[in-house]
Amino acid sequence: MEPLQALQKYFGYSEFRHEQEAIIQHILNKKDVLALMPTGGGKSLCYQLPAVLLDGLTIVISPLIALMKDQVDSLNVNGIPAAFYNSSQSTEEQIQLTTKLRNNQIKLLYLAPERLFGNESKLISFLKSLPVSLIAIDEAHCISHWGHDFRPEYLMLAGLKLEFPNIPVIALTATADKLTKKDILEKLNLKDPAIFVSSFNRANITYKVLPKKNSFNQLLDFLDDHKDDSGIIYCLSRKSTEALAADLKEEGFAAEPYHAGLEHAVKARTQEAFLRDEVKIIVATIAFGMGINKSNVRYVVHVDMPKNIEGYYQETGRAGRDGLPSDTMLLYSPGDANKLKQFAMVEDNPEQSRIMLKKLDDMVHYCQLHACRRQFLLKYFEEDFPPNCGSCDFCLTEFKHFDATLIAQKALSAVTRLKERFGTNYVIDFLRGSKSEKIREEHKQLKTYGIGAGISKIDWFRYIRELTALGYLQVTDDAYPVLKLTPKSESVLKGLEKVELVESQATEEQQPAVALPFEAGLLTELKNIRRDIALHENLPAYIILSDATLMEMATYLPQTLDELRLISGFGDVKLARYGREFLLPVKYYCTKNNLVSKIKQKVTKRERKVKTARAGNGNRSSDTAFESFTLFKSGKAVTEIAKERNLAVATIEGHLSYYIYNGAIDVLALVKEEKIPLIKDAIESYGTEKLSPLKEVLGEETSYGEIKAVIAWMRKTGAI
Repeated sequence: MEPLQALQKYFGYSEFRHEQEAIIQHILNKKDVLALMPTGGGKSLCYQLPAVLLDGLTIVISPLIALMKDQVDSLNVNGIPAAFYNSSQSTEEQIQLTTKLRNNQIKLLYLAPERLFGNESKLISFLKSLPVSLIAIDEAHCISHWGHDFRPEYLMLAGLKLEFPNIPVIALTATADKLTKKDILEKLNLKDPAIFVSSFNRANITYKVLPKKNSFNQLLDFLDDHKDDSGIIYCLSRKSTEALAADLKEEGFAAEPYHAGLEHAVKARTQEAFLRDEVKIIVATIAFGMGINKSNVRYVVHVDMPKNIEGYYQETGRAGRDGLPSDTMLLYSPGDANKLKQFAMVEDNPEQSRIMLKKLDDMVHYCQLHACRRQFLLKYFEEDFPPNCGSCDFCLTEFKHFDATLIAQKALSAVTRLKERFGTNYVIDFLRGSKSEKIREEHKQLKTYGIGAGISKIDWFRYIRELTALGYLQVTDDAYPVLKLTPKSESVLKGLEKVELVESQATEEQQPAVALPFEAGLLTELKNIRRDIALHENLPAYIILSDATLMEMATYLPQTLDELRLISGFGDVKLARYGREFLLPVKYYCTKNNLVSKIKQKVTKRERKVKTARAGNGNRSSDTAFESFTLFKSGKAVTEIAKERNLAVATIEGHLSYYIYNGAIDVLALVKEEKIPLIKDAIESYGTEKLSPLKEVLGEETSYGEIKAVIAWMRKTGAI
């Protein structure tokens, strides 16, 4: 099978992204690879697809149990046999897994590095007895001291090439600067690796930085636009995550804290609830998120400044993995930088301290930036980008400027008089004529002392930040940064150059978000169907189908299975497993609203291969529900129909609920009359967002099928 055919069959996509195709070809040619790809850029596919094509087993080294489970669930739903081996499993489960591995029934095995090379681990010997065809090291930046998330256990992976000398290795990361990239290559002992660096641009993400002023109110204003969305809010300390989560709960948000100090069971429960959309907001330290594949995170907020650009980029990258528009917001205070300096200092290691302080300084520069934020981020990762991205706060804002030549001259004069030996805080206090003991007595005698007293401290910070961004001042990279003049300073001091700065009030252009012209009512119905399937299969909803896939369905309105195959995300397995259940409501919605398929408007760069229906089957997109309906009308029970048709009971219940909704079946045929008021009351009290609370309230005497039937009847009558 060719890679493109496998991509269509297992993952439901018609084309590769970024450098995926070239990376996969290198692996198939048994060559080592280092791949740098943005978060959400499709890194996992670079080893998952070769795993399908290669004979034997692919070993995946992954740092987190939650990531392993997420990936394994997703692969299994796509029809690819995968498993993980970790401490959460019982001895019996591990024995069963060992048997499957010996029988070549597993294509991908996920492991933590410490399981592989632990002191008492015999796993490496066992794996060497298996036909291993590929080793993938995810989150490879964890091996580097210079990376933003160094993990000592990753250093053990240097032994992989000794144990598996002829097996290709692919190392993957979303964030690595030049120093980290060099470290990864050296420590993993990769043999003449091909290095692929994809564009780091996440075009669907909007970047915004605000000066921190009453951060909780700023956060609430932001969340007003994201009431029904999933999001992550990052804080600097464990204590602040718990306090902020509690405050958000009081405001009515479904929020939970997450940090390394919580019990494992609490963290696992919170993460699972977030993945299943039961918790909408996670308030976390950076302990949360690495490897989280939840595709419908619509925003990421930093209420405190991150330690470095790599961490910030990776954390913001957890928004919008499905490619739909997503927002980020960072609240910046100069005090954050001072707090973080103590974390950047590495005891007895001045060189590492210097590098970490430089990374922190770059982060401060980003926060104070008066230019396109996207261009700055991409330049940090050595990628060129035009100076106006159209989707960061700077590029989306129309600024009013004023003649600030005199202000600039005052600032530059102060730096000159202080002999370029002091930092921003001292210069501003000097300009404002501060009576503080920190100001030296000899400086209080200078003519420039107090010449900026009429300007507030906050405005002075902003002006100096802008003057630095415009090149009239520079900040040194030292442990204690100081302000210095630049070659551009002299002409301003001599009055030969006019300086324009931004007024304190800037008006942000209200640019409507670019969105597909989808059918909102249909999208809601498809999400409800996905939720019900996920509930019965005990999986997060986005693993069944992503928001982007549902959005395409609600946009292009496919009418047949062949048309549904053209929707991104529907591979062969998902088409067979869920296709008809999702197609039926699309067809009914179109009939009801006099709409037709728009699939021809869907632009595809490659023609996708469409399987021919087997002779005699015809178009069964609606026949399957009709068949259930016919059998039910003939007097058969739901369980009998499910057994006869080899379908899940939940699927049959869905078919019959559809016919209650369109009036062909009376609700009393599925639910006893005396039960209806109780179920109806529960639905009106708890809503239809989740079935599990309804089931819990109604108890064992009421089935999910009865709840679905009453919901369908209430929708038909307009009661909900």
